[in-house]
Amino acid sequence: MHRPTEQPAHPTPPPAPEDVDPAVLGALLARHGWRRRGGAAGRYTHWAPPGGPAGGASLLIPASRRFPDAVDLLAEALTALERSAAPSARAVLVALATPSDEIHWRREVPEPAGGAAAWSAQERLRDGARAMLLAGSLAARGRAGYYGARHRRGAEAALDRLLVGPAPGGRELTVYVPVADGRPMVTTLLRALHAARDATDYQRATGGMEAYDAAVEAGVCQELTEALVQLVRGSEGVRIAVDWSPALGPHDGFAARPEPVEFSPGDLPALREAGARYVRDEPSVPVRLTGAVVRLRREGPAGPGSVRLRVLSGADVAQVRVALDEDDYRLAGHAHLVGLPIRISGRLESRGGFRRVTGAHGITPVRVDDAERDRLLKSMHENLDFFEGACGGE
Repeated sequence: MHRPTEQPAHPTPPPAPEDVDPAVLGALLARHGWRRRGGAAGRYTHWAPPGGPAGGASLLIPASRRFPDAVDLLAEALTALERSAAPSARAVLVALATPSDEIHWRREVPEPAGGAAAWSAQERLRDGARAMLLAGSLAARGRAGYYGARHRRGAEAALDRLLVGPAPGGRELTVYVPVADGRPMVTTLLRALHAARDATDYQRATGGMEAYDAAVEAGVCQELTEALVQLVRGSEGVRIAVDWSPALGPHDGFAARPEPVEFSPGDLPALREAGARYVRDEPSVPVRLTGAVVRLRREGPAGPGSVRLRVLSGADVAQVRVALDEDDYRLAGHAHLVGLPIRISGRLESRGGFRRVTGAHGITPVRVDDAERDRLLKSMHENLDFFEGACGGE
């Protein structure tokens, strides 16, 4: 799970004054609602916090680091931001320490009547935003109408590096995506959202779904439509906007200030239909994968059975189930007992989220080096409760 900026798992150290670009700091202050006041022409600018004096001390920012007192002024500004009670101050410091693109969600919901309602609205917004980020992360790894379990490990791991701001009232949320390794996800998601908006407009105007088929190449998928449904349901609409990192500027081919994308309750039927269509039409995939057996199961002491494999290579999923005839089941059991993975060929079925291989054939144990074999054996002994014998039940 990505971590909140107000309670980071590993607190982000404030940037050194000499590393801060005054132009970037000014752009971030303006983005987060600070108000610019007058200053000595060409030497510095004066910034007041959102909410007036109650929001904290004002800042004096040099126009350039060329001035003799620039570093001292920047040091004072950073100290004031660290001590400021304004929530935006923390966001500015995070963006300075880790150059990040910002994704903003605004979900139009009634004012929560109580604490439980506010908490529920915040969770709905956070869960929907995370589902949307996961869809963008998946699409950045390859195009598909429906991913299921494919690419999920890598896509979810990428979300752990994101920082999430507070979601007061369940209406607004900002996620900070480090540019160094997160910009492909941001650009893919932004492109996909605009394509989803266009496809939804086309479907509502004509009743045709062809635009959704073409939108897959732009990154639209079942996971994205489901995230949109999750965010829009129970609200008056949702708005998603992107702000590029001021330190690096806009990505090539994108506007400096991308147009926000909005979805409303009237879009829900089209989004639901598109999601179901993506699941229905995504084909199975031929695979030749290598995996370690983690579970064996069959009805009696003889006959066919099924195994569960922890995938080591050959497919972008964590685990799969495979139905085997008696001979192949026995071979898989022997390989498991001696700590060897097996290699199989078949088709990774889309039904069930790409977690099952059908038509398995060509099963062979795979030789591994002693260190890997010892690791697999240790894993087996540490998880004996997962190893079920020939008569093991469901």
